[in-house]
Amino acid sequence: MGSFGGHAVPGTLFLVVGLWHIWSALVRYVSDPKSFRVQVWSPVRGFDGRIKYLELYVIAIGSFIDLCIELLYSPHFKYFVNGVLNPVHMNDFEHSGMLLMFFIFGLIALLSEKTRFLPLPEGALCLIAATAFSAEYLLFYFHSTTHKGLEGYYHIILVLLIGLCILSTVTGALLPTSFPVDLCSGIALTLQGIWFYQTAFTLYGPMMPDGCQLKSDTVSCHSADSEVRGELLANFQIFSIVLGVLVAVVVAYGFVASRFGHSELRRVHVVQDVLVDNQIRGF
Repeated sequence: MGSFGGHAVPGTLFLVVGLWHIWSALVRYVSDPKSFRVQVWSPVRGFDGRIKYLELYVIAIGSFIDLCIELLYSPHFKYFVNGVLNPVHMNDFEHSGMLLMFFIFGLIALLSEKTRFLPLPEGALCLIAATAFSAEYLLFYFHSTTHKGLEGYYHIILVLLIGLCILSTVTGALLPTSFPVDLCSGIALTLQGIWFYQTAFTLYGPMMPDGCQLKSDTVSCHSADSEVRGELLANFQIFSIVLGVLVAVVVAYGFVASRFGHSELRRVHVVQDVLVDNQIRGF
């Protein structure tokens, strides 16, 4: 993953799944708030059910392709050197383990939904997904201890976003009717995907901060001040991304509510408005 493409490929996967999860959670909630349930994956409606499991196929196939890139293409089949694992490609082997967990989650979810061999409740699937995120968390946590300076700072922010994915997914298993939890899960996935892209553009693309450079697959800064400026830039980037995603979610909620809103949802909003007015008049 120490390249632009190595960050863009998983970033695309997380971003696409996250955006779809947000949209699906919004539509399901405004369509029928009372029967809303947390879903670790969201089926695609219509098309006579032909692409119902599209999200699971995207997760399984996407992670498998990335797994093949990390395990087969990157090391060029040079797995051992002098009888031990090739130390040059240890990162590729670690990334493969993380991607394998997401592939297993997609495969288990497909088997659970499409066959009778592995019937699992939604809560169990949430915990399996949380296990995959935990493997990703451990990988990048220990990565962030080896990546120094500006590169390590970007990885620390990524670790925090992965932690948010774990927390929201586990909470979804504990609170299976919570709309905020399901929405937070989609937001966390989206933020992680965007941050993968931001890391790619900053550390391996045209947005490298002044005074820093990529040399021999290592990001180095000419001075401590340059590194601090790069970290401040990272803070501004994550703040802008979070703000942008939250604004987009609010706008999307307004659009979805006007397009697919259930009468029960409108009644809830009317009751809330009345209660607020009564409280204001009481003061």
